[in-house]
Amino acid sequence: MSRHRADGIDPVARSRSRRRALQALYAWQVARAPIASVIAEFQHEQDMEIADLAYFEDLVRGVEQQCAELDARLAGFLDRGVEAVDPIERAILRIAAYELLHRLDIPYRVVINEAIESAKRFGADNGHTYVNGVLDKAAAQWRAAEAGAARSR
Repeated sequence: MSRHRADGIDPVARSRSRRRALQALYAWQVARAPIASVIAEFQHEQDMEIADLAYFEDLVRGVEQQCAELDARLAGFLDRGVEAVDPIERAILRIAAYELLHRLDIPYRVVINEAIESAKRFGADNGHTYVNGVLDKAAAQWRAAEAGAARSR
């Protein structure tokens, strides 16, 4: 049973959408297939009725369309080139960067927490620590007012 918030958003479905987007973007990174075919394959093969399909598509298309910008913006927070980051963590960071920069309706703490949980579930050992460190620094800069307000509470 899903729990919709007052604004009609189902946080559980959104989490599932992020996980599906991570899997789709990982496949896109590895196969370099056109994003439309990756989305179509996931819509066909994955259990998308339990996810927020519109949010899944926004994340996947947004990361694909903004990939160069996201990588450039993330570069200042990485200790290596973006292509040297583990492919799973790279996809997680791209999704979170997209949300932090382009989905201001999602609180930065939700973005970071979802990314950490994805890294724990799908990433390398301690990959979640790396993801957390990068995104904490990014959020402090990209969402300074929101992060500052949260810290002053």
